[in-house]
Amino acid sequence: MNKLWIVTLETFWRQVKSWSFLTLILGPFIMFAITIGAGYLGYQSGGTSSEIAVISNQPQLRQSFIKENKDDVMKNVTDVKTAKKKMNSDSLAGYLLLDVDNQKISAKYVGTSSLSSSLKTKVNSYLAKTQQQLNLANAQLSPAQIKALAQQPSFKETVQKKTGTANMAKTISFWITIIMVYMILNTYTSITAQEIASEKGTKIMEIIFSSTTAVKYFLGKVFGVLLVILLQILIYLFGGWGAYIFAQNSDLTKDIVAQNQSLITSVLKNLLSINLVYLLLGVVIFTILAAFSGALVAKVEDAAKAAQPVIMLNLLAFFVTFPFQNNLDSIVVKILSYVPFFSSYFMPLRIINNDAAGMEIVISLVVLVASCILLAWYIGKIYQGLMLQTDDSSFWKRFTRGLSYSK
Repeated sequence: MNKLWIVTLETFWRQVKSWSFLTLILGPFIMFAITIGAGYLGYQSGGTSSEIAVISNQPQLRQSFIKENKDDVMKNVTDVKTAKKKMNSDSLAGYLLLDVDNQKISAKYVGTSSLSSSLKTKVNSYLAKTQQQLNLANAQLSPAQIKALAQQPSFKETVQKKTGTANMAKTISFWITIIMVYMILNTYTSITAQEIASEKGTKIMEIIFSSTTAVKYFLGKVFGVLLVILLQILIYLFGGWGAYIFAQNSDLTKDIVAQNQSLITSVLKNLLSINLVYLLLGVVIFTILAAFSGALVAKVEDAAKAAQPVIMLNLLAFFVTFPFQNNLDSIVVKILSYVPFFSSYFMPLRIINNDAAGMEIVISLVVLVASCILLAWYIGKIYQGLMLQTDDSSFWKRFTRGLSYSK
């Protein structure tokens, strides 16, 4: 048992100390920092560029517009000369001239670019409302007539917010889950296959197999890579939680987080669930298969090709999920949610959509765990025969010869 853990820790530390692992870990956090930084700089530099000035010879007209649209107006600009100066320095988007002539209200906008659709709607709404007030005042109508003209149509809308949010959360959770599984599996199947294939045909293997069993050495290699994966997932979980706390308190993002709190909570609930277990078990079984692929190559120079069969299988499982995202009643989905190498994609899809009963999840997990154990045990038994072959024979010859070395 000591030799098993020696191999495990040696493999773990060698991978963790590599620059590639550091780059892999820091990559998402660097991208997050760049995105937030760029957003902050854009926010700081463009914070006032969308504001306009409102200028009018009638202070009451100007003040009533500002009162209704105070977030869009730079209040300290009251004349055209100042407005033009600020426009030239890119600190003002433009200015709006308001006037009333012969009981008719008019507006003229001068700016560096067109008014945004939302602000243009606000301006038109204000003009229409103010003009209506002027018309009513000039018409000298009785209170009863004014009341009759003030009648408005009725419109009611009922939105099932929880249902809409839940459906969106399911879609987001689905894509995050399968992309996360795909990326982690692709990365570590390559690492595992090359870790095994790099030792192919070296004399050190004969010495190692004389001091420990092939099963222990093989499992040590697999466990070492799995510890690296587990470390990465833990770092991402804590880092993601830190990013979430930051987003909740940052002036740049806290309003967005608050508005979408229900959606974010639903997505996190879907991700931080039994789906994580499927992710880990999927990584385990693909890692074992990748180690087997690495042991099957003819020589160390073929290490780069070792992971290709496993990557192709992962790619197949990834793309097969797409047509069934909204077709969970398909018999294909139900069958593949129990099939090893595919269940890590399909059962989380069913769990996210509340389509899998508790017993179905248990059966799927048992099948997946049993497959991992049996596959690891069997490959460990033939591992020595596969690793000690150095001749450039065909795949099937190396495989059948490895079976004859089973111990």
